[in-house]
Formats: sequence, C-alpha cells, structure tokens
Amino acid sequence: MVFRLRMKPVPAALPGLAATVVLLSVLSAPAHAQTRAKADVACKQAGGPLQYDCVVKLIDARSNAPLTGVTLSIGADMPSMPGVHHLRPARAVEDAEKGNYRAHLVLDMHGEWALQLNLSGLVRDRVVKLLRFEGAEVTEPKPGERSRHRH
Repeated sequence: MVFRLRMKPVPAALPGLAATVVLLSVLSAPAHAQTRAKADVACKQAGGPLQYDCVVKLIDARSNAPLTGVTLSIGADMPSMPGVHHLRPARAVEDAEKGNYRAHLVLDMHGEWALQLNLSGLVRDRVVKLLRFEGAEVTEPKPGERSRHRH
C-alpha cells in the first residue's frame, strides 16, 4: 500500500514574518527581566537562641552593581526534613547602603536551612542560599559536608 502526501507550498513571506515576530517579542521584553541576582547572606544571633538578624547583599550577577529598589522576602526550609520545618517568608527592609537588605528570622531549630531569597519588583528572581545555624555560629556548609543535625 502506497500513501502519497500532497504538500502545499508555503508563501515565501511567511517564514520571514515568523522570524520578525519572534525577534520583536525578544527585543520588546523588559531589560530587567534578564537581570539575575547574586546574594551574600550574613546572619548573627539576636534576641533569643533561634532568632537571627540577617543582612543580604544583592548584586547584579553580570555587572556586579548593587540591586536596589527591589522587594525581598526570605523564606526557609530544612533540606534534611522537607515539609516539616518551614519558615514563612519574612519581608526584608532595604538598608541605607546600596544593595543591602535586613531581615529578622525566627527558626524552629538549629541545623542547615535553605534560605529562599525571593526578589520582586524591578527584578524578579529567586536565589537559594544554604546556611548552617548552630547557636551563635552561622556558616555556609562546605560542598559534600554532611549536616551535623541529629535527632
């Protein structure tokens, strides 16, 4: 059994028109949509044993310029216990120093926490930072290092 397909010719202008539409949609996208953030997070114990004041320094990943005028909220989860220990997002306040934001976090327990830095407004992005909170000591775990958290 032989099947024959009949193909109709495509008008010559159609591929060019499609390319123009794609190009215009890329060029008309807002420039800030392409901005990617990098973050450094420093936290210190404040108030109580599970309370921390954190300073987040946000910079543009390409230009290393400070990111200002964004809305930043910080949420957190314990990767070792997904869905069990979860911190509701706390709103960070922009500091006088460009690119610096401050937030107060109250954790459920000590251990490793994955902080979700959610940026909105002029820049929309999410940066996840893994930090180990052990009393007054707050550090970034080394690659391959296992959590010291025990039950």
